[in-house]
This record gives sequence, C-alpha cells and structure tokens, in this order.
Amino acid sequence: MSDPGKADELLAQIPEGGRKGLPPVHLWNPPFCGDIDMRIARDGSWFYMGTPIGRKALVRLFSGILRRDGDQYFLVTPVEKVGIRVDDAPFVAVSLQVEGRGEDQLLRFTTQVGDEVEAGAEHPLRVALDAETQEPAPYLLVRANLEALIHRNVFYQLVELAEPRLIDGRTWLGVWSRGAFFPLGPQD
Repeated sequence: MSDPGKADELLAQIPEGGRKGLPPVHLWNPPFCGDIDMRIARDGSWFYMGTPIGRKALVRLFSGILRRDGDQYFLVTPVEKVGIRVDDAPFVAVSLQVEGRGEDQLLRFTTQVGDEVEAGAEHPLRVALDAETQEPAPYLLVRANLEALIHRNVFYQLVELAEPRLIDGRTWLGVWSRGAFFPLGPQD
C-alpha cells in the first residue's frame, strides 16, 4: 500500500487517550494490511514515499506505534498493521548523560525522537562487529525488541568511560550502568 493518504489514515486510528506514555502496541493484533512506502534510514531519518518526514512531532507519533515482530517492522494501530522498512535500527541514540562512576554509574541515552533510556539489565548495550571490516556497531535496547544504534560521537564518549574487567579469562573494556557491566570490546 503506497497511496499518499495511507499515513494520514494510520494517524487517525491512534487512540487519543489522555494518558502519557506509549500506546500498548504489544496488545494490539489487527490484521496485516500490506506494506507502506515508509523507511527509517540508518541515521534515524524517516521517509514517506521517498520524501523525508520533516515534522518531528509526526515522526515521534509514528515511532510510538512502531513494533518489531521477528525481523520485520510494523506500524500498528488497534485496527491496522502495515509493514515498513528499517535500514538498521529504528532509533539512534544521539546524546548521553552520565551520573556517578564505576559500578554506581548511570548512563542515560536520548534518541533522535526524544525517548530517554537508562542502560541496565532491562535496556542492555551490545556491540556487533562488521564481519568484513571489524568496525563496531553499538546498540541499546530501547523497548520491546526495538534498538537504537548508538551514534558515533556517543560511542566515543562510552569508550572514554570504559574500564577493564576480566570476563572468562579475557580482559574486556566496558562500561557500567545501573550495576550492569557492558563489554565494548576486548582490551588485548
């Protein structure tokens, strides 16, 4: 489904409850209605029919009805579920606030859509390595199977905070947040 009015139809289906927080998309199981020509680029930019979505409030609204089932991404309302394309991760962690040090440290990330996420056991950090280049790609679990790619500048901040820790006989550099240690890469 790629008609120009599809995005407006989706928005009209989102309940306007007076409560704060995200809609309960995990509870909604509407029928799949096909794919829509919407894409989230690796840098976190949203596109509809090849054109950037410039209104931040609209991107924020769409991000709130985003769900990942397996390897596929969907915009979900109580009555409709449409597929979209995501180049890498749907979110990008664009800033980092650090409180405390060592095991008592707290890392609070902000995504390109304004979500704040504190890294910890429920929101772990992970680093994937490109098989060919061995370049690291760091991620943060934002919510229910949705991750944020950590922006390069923010990753550099994490590297500056890194401490060594012995894990299974090997020394790793990593960071602490909410009492959990997250390896960034081997020291040796």
